[in-house]
Amino acid sequence: METLTWIALGLVALVLMAWYLTYSAARLDRLHAKVEGALAALDAQLVRRAESAIELGASGLLDTASSLLLVDAGTASLEHSLGREGENPLNGRTFLGREGPESNLTEALSVALTPEAVAMLRLRGGEGGGETLGRIHAAALRVQLARRFYNQAVMEVQRVRRKAVVRFFRLAGHAPMPDTVEFDDELRLHA
Repeated sequence: METLTWIALGLVALVLMAWYLTYSAARLDRLHAKVEGALAALDAQLVRRAESAIELGASGLLDTASSLLLVDAGTASLEHSLGREGENPLNGRTFLGREGPESNLTEALSVALTPEAVAMLRLRGGEGGGETLGRIHAAALRVQLARRFYNQAVMEVQRVRRKAVVRFFRLAGHAPMPDTVEFDDELRLHA
């Protein structure tokens, strides 16, 4: 009878271990999917911000130098978007090299939107200036939020993947370890 008890306990332990490993693998898969979704959302917000900057630069509401600066920085940002052919746009590593153009776009927006330019854009609300400024501000805020959500998801994946059980049983498979995204996204609009 004692042998049967040990066998039953061993089977229960195996079933619990299999359940725990299955649960952990499924959770890790959901976390990786969350990172991919957050990266896609961040890319969409960066594209929206770049398009708004190009629109403002091409509107003729700013001086020529500021317009050229915005169009150039916005175009550079769009050229580095994640949807380029021949690469997996959602592997978390495609963002490498994109931090520079995104920081440059933030800096270009801050330089172009001087207090005088902001006041002039608000006065020209009827010509679309105030509306365009509002779109720029909203897009910049959405970029900050999307980057924050993405980085939180990445840190959660990294925390789970550091666990000994996940590493020993290789529950992450061949999925690359996602990296956080760091660039200057704080738009300094002058009031």
